[in-house]
Amino acid sequence: MNEWEWQLLEDKNVVDHVEMNGEIVRAGDRVRLCPREGGDIMDIALRGQLATIEALEQDYEGKMHVCVVLDDDPGRDLGMLRQPGHRFFFDVTEVEPLPETAGQKKMAKQKPVILVAGIGNIFMGDDAFGVEVVKRLSARPLPEQVRVIDFGIRGLDLVYALQDGYDTTILVDACPQGQPAGTVCVIEPDLNATDANAASEVVDSHGMDPMNVIRMAKSMNAPLKRLLVIGCEPETLGGEQGQMGLSVPVEAALDEAVRVVESVVQRILDGTWQDSRSIEKNP
Repeated sequence: MNEWEWQLLEDKNVVDHVEMNGEIVRAGDRVRLCPREGGDIMDIALRGQLATIEALEQDYEGKMHVCVVLDDDPGRDLGMLRQPGHRFFFDVTEVEPLPETAGQKKMAKQKPVILVAGIGNIFMGDDAFGVEVVKRLSARPLPEQVRVIDFGIRGLDLVYALQDGYDTTILVDACPQGQPAGTVCVIEPDLNATDANAASEVVDSHGMDPMNVIRMAKSMNAPLKRLLVIGCEPETLGGEQGQMGLSVPVEAALDEAVRVVESVVQRILDGTWQDSRSIEKNP
C-alpha cells in the first residue's frame, strides 16, 4: 500500500463549513481560485480557475484547508482515483466564493446519487454480462443523478469510487442463483451482514469479487447507504481456457437487464423503491 492509500485510512477532521469574506461556504459550493502571489508554477496556472469545494479539512495543527476539484477537469468524475492529481488544496484566504445562481442551485441538486457499476471479466464468457449491460446503458439517456461506469475487473477502482457517498450503488454482474440461464434478478443484500473487519479478504487489483470490494470499502469507512445487485444467471463462465462472448440466453437477456436497471433507477428517484431485501426474478 502506498502513502496515498495509507492517507485514505487516516482519521481526518472534516469541517462542516467555514467563513470566507463574510459568507458561509460548505462542500459543494463553487469558488474562484486566488492563490497568493509568489507561489509556484501550479499556483500561476490555477489562478482565476473556477472550482467546486469537495471538502473542508482541518490538519493536526488546527489549520484549515479547502480541497477543490476544477470545474473543467475531465478527471473530476474518477471518484477517489482523482485524489493523486485532480484535487487541490488551498488556504481559506486563497479562494473566493462565487454568488450562487438559480442554475447553480439546480446543478447542485443534480449531483449523482446513484452509481451503476458494471463488473465482470470479458474473457470469462457470461461473466461479461455486467460490462455489456453498462455499455448499452451508456448509450441511453439517463437522469443526471445517475452515473454509469464500467469497472470490469478493477476492484480497487470500485472501492475508491464508493467513497463518494452515493445514496444507492447498483452492481450489475453475472449472478449464479440456480435459475435458468438468462434469468435476470434484483437482489438487495443486507449491508449489516457483511464483515468489514474480515482481515483475510484482499481486493485483487486485477480481479473483482463484489463482496470483497464491499468489505474493503466498509473497512475504509465508505458511506454505503443502499446496495443493489442486478444479476443474470450465467450459462458458462468460460472454464479453464476462458471464452470470449456471451452465451445465447445471456445475450438475449441484455435488453431485459437494461430495462430492469432503468426501472429500478426510476423507482429509487421516485421514492417508491421498497427496502424489502427480496429477490425479484425476471425470466
